[in-house]
Amino acid sequence: MTSRRNLLKSALLGGGAGVVAATALGSLGPEAAFATAAPEIEPGTPDPNFAEGRIRSIKDNTLLVLGSNMVFHQIRVVDGTSLWKLGPVAFDQAQPGDGLYARGVRMPDGVLAAESVWLNIVNIKGHIKNITSQKIHLDHNGQEVLCHVVAGKSVAIHAEAPPSSDLSSLKVSQHVQILGAWRPDTNEVDIATVFSPH
Repeated sequence: MTSRRNLLKSALLGGGAGVVAATALGSLGPEAAFATAAPEIEPGTPDPNFAEGRIRSIKDNTLLVLGSNMVFHQIRVVDGTSLWKLGPVAFDQAQPGDGLYARGVRMPDGVLAAESVWLNIVNIKGHIKNITSQKIHLDHNGQEVLCHVVAGKSVAIHAEAPPSSDLSSLKVSQHVQILGAWRPDTNEVDIATVFSPH
């Protein structure tokens, strides 16, 4: 069976795979953005098929991204690319200033052909300082992060229970982990999932 990566590479190199829809390839969920490097990568060595940083500019289907290590990346978004920004989104939702993580296939010209791009994704832990029906004030390592509940998007997962849109069981001083989308240049996050151990 041909892998998602081989299909994408074949399509990009003109190998006759044609246009492959993201649904046919299977979309990677947001948790995959924080997955460890492929097992064949030596520990401490950068993963050539991964990039992170902030979008400086967008031209056609290519994102020019400045990494946190001050290295520029060119990331090409194609028909088979999955994009996430608090949920699956279209390419036009990517904006200069957005932070991103991307995984894909490094092409001979150095461009990263993206399998998945996660825009403004954050994964933070802390304890709840205050909570209302619309906001969670999170203490993250002594810094306050204002986390917004988004109707129809935000869910809580308590221990092993299934996801629920009811966040009322969360309590002040409780330790939680929040997966969400950062609002660039602020201390604010839109909530995708709140994980609580109990």
